[in-house]
Amino acid sequence: MDELASPHHPRMFSLQKIVEISYYNMNRIRLQWSRIWHVIGDHFNKVGCNPNEDVAIFAVDSLRQLSMKFLEKGELANFRFQKDFLRPFEHIMKKNRSPTIRDMVIRCIAQMVNSQAGNIRSGWKNIFAVFHQAASDNDGNIVDLAFQTTAHIVTNIFQQHFPAAIDSFQDAVKCLSEFACNVAFPDTSMEAIRLIRYCAKYVSERPQVLREYTSDDMNVAPGDRVWVRGWFPILFELSCIINRCKLDVRTRGLTVMFEIMKSYGHTFEKHWWQDLFRIVFRIFDNMKLPEQQTEKSEWMTTTCNHALYAICDVFTQFYEALNEILLPDILAQLHWCVKQDNEQLARSGTNCLENLVILNGQKFSPEVWGQTCNCMLEIFKTTIPHVLLTWRPAGMEEDVGEKHLVRVNSGQRTDLKGFVLDDSWKGGPYTSKENIQKLFAGLLIKCVVQLELIQTIDNIVFYPATSKKEDAEHMAAAQRDALDADIHIDTEDQGMYKYMSSHHLFKLLDCLQESHSFSKAFNSNYEQRTVLWRAGFKGKSKPNLLKQETSSLACCLRILFRMYVDENRRNSWDAIQQRLLSVCSEALAYFITVNSESHREAWTNLLLLLLTKTLKISDEKVRAGWKSVLFAFRYFFVSDLSPFEEKVNANIHCIRMCRETSRGLGFFNFPILHVFSGVFPLFVFCPVLQSV
Repeated sequence: MDELASPHHPRMFSLQKIVEISYYNMNRIRLQWSRIWHVIGDHFNKVGCNPNEDVAIFAVDSLRQLSMKFLEKGELANFRFQKDFLRPFEHIMKKNRSPTIRDMVIRCIAQMVNSQAGNIRSGWKNIFAVFHQAASDNDGNIVDLAFQTTAHIVTNIFQQHFPAAIDSFQDAVKCLSEFACNVAFPDTSMEAIRLIRYCAKYVSERPQVLREYTSDDMNVAPGDRVWVRGWFPILFELSCIINRCKLDVRTRGLTVMFEIMKSYGHTFEKHWWQDLFRIVFRIFDNMKLPEQQTEKSEWMTTTCNHALYAICDVFTQFYEALNEILLPDILAQLHWCVKQDNEQLARSGTNCLENLVILNGQKFSPEVWGQTCNCMLEIFKTTIPHVLLTWRPAGMEEDVGEKHLVRVNSGQRTDLKGFVLDDSWKGGPYTSKENIQKLFAGLLIKCVVQLELIQTIDNIVFYPATSKKEDAEHMAAAQRDALDADIHIDTEDQGMYKYMSSHHLFKLLDCLQESHSFSKAFNSNYEQRTVLWRAGFKGKSKPNLLKQETSSLACCLRILFRMYVDENRRNSWDAIQQRLLSVCSEALAYFITVNSESHREAWTNLLLLLLTKTLKISDEKVRAGWKSVLFAFRYFFVSDLSPFEEKVNANIHCIRMCRETSRGLGFFNFPILHVFSGVFPLFVFCPVLQSV
């Protein structure tokens, strides 16, 4: 080393002699040679990192010559001499930052691969370690040359010598992952992901080779070796790409990861799936860490969104294998997504939940339905925006916020309608304009989620678009005076209604009724809506939850009326009737208190649904318990609905319907006739009756 220390004229005589000694002693038995190389290899490590490029070049070239001769002899099974011999290349590549030397190391390795691939065994680990170092380089020539050689190994040499390279298969995949994560070369990144996908083919086509492989450092059952040595490295590295790379690359990595699952998942054992989804759920861990808000939002909208749908697709494809071990985790992940302050991700969470149930509900056991309904109930409860009822800007008198509140035993405060409230409206973190807008944005997302969840329940129970078609048919029937005609929607039997027990449907009804009660309480609180409007919540007009109020009640009525005429649920008819009558009476009692014309107009389809479904109930059932609802209809009329009275004479259709409703009940003389004569035409029948 002293001879090489001169910066201008280093002497290489001793280095040359070391090379000659190594060359002529290479035929010794391997144990002796390994002791010799332990000393000489350390010397090459130091010389290869010499700041004088001439010295380093001489050392690397000498290593190349020695390695070529050493590799000619091959290597017996369970020996690791090649790995020890080639280690100086790895050390030089890691420590020497000279582009010239690094390029030379890559070229030396490439030459070895091209000429001695058939004899390489344990040396593959060093080769991939060198290329792994090159993969993160900023020099395009180094990256291109290393990647070309890596691609040649994966596509050609593995094809011929896969059994010899099994021990280094994980290193090859890790090397490709590093190429994919180099942001400076996006084309190389995409090609690296393609090669990882190509590696999956080897695992699929040659599982027996992986099962039969053994090594001293591997204590894995033969049945799991395909997973540990094959599938796990591929899927784990793809997840690393997803977590490390920019949008286009990580999207491609995500697509390939789920393509592999869908293509080869039928060969996976159940406990493999558990390990796999621990990897998959790491995608969402990125969002649980505080980061730049812009990046977090982009991640949620793109990668998390994509992953969510892909997870549900895989779960559906392999439902029999996955439902027992992964359903709770998937439901929990969907719940987490819905709770995030990201509208796109929240919508995707509800849509995925809907797809999951619609596609697999036929196979659900009662226990699985119970888990699913509990999940929906929990999501409903956690996304109701209670703060809308209590928020006040800083500086307002506390008694303004307190006058509608009462205390309960636990010390919590509730409004007069029973909703548990919080104290977040009292200044605190929401006093600045920025924080107020952030709070409002989160509350708006919760409102959106509530609507999505209501639609999700409707789609699950009755199949998507069925309810809209039914509303359109009811309107058309009303216009042609045929509300008593049977209406059957082709898709209604495709819903999950017939697979759900009454107990499960009652849980969904609990969700809908709680959502309806909250929205009704908010819509009735004009003072609070004014406060929110003046503070800038939700646009130019006073905020309202009319769509939530009507859609939740409409879905609730559809379910109850369907159950009420279902012969298979005869044992539950008493409970169903009690609940249905309560819902109808409360709905009518609430409607007569509504003064806003726009609010009443929002109830158009809802009132038409209520009347249409009521008309189709048998006389026997109506006699049995509908007196209270008819009295509600009577009170409906005696309320001040004067704006509608001028239309009484034109309402021939409504009178006809009311006759049907009251037939055989002894209520024909009730003012209910005038109720519908006054209310429904304005909302529903005017287009028809104007021409009568």
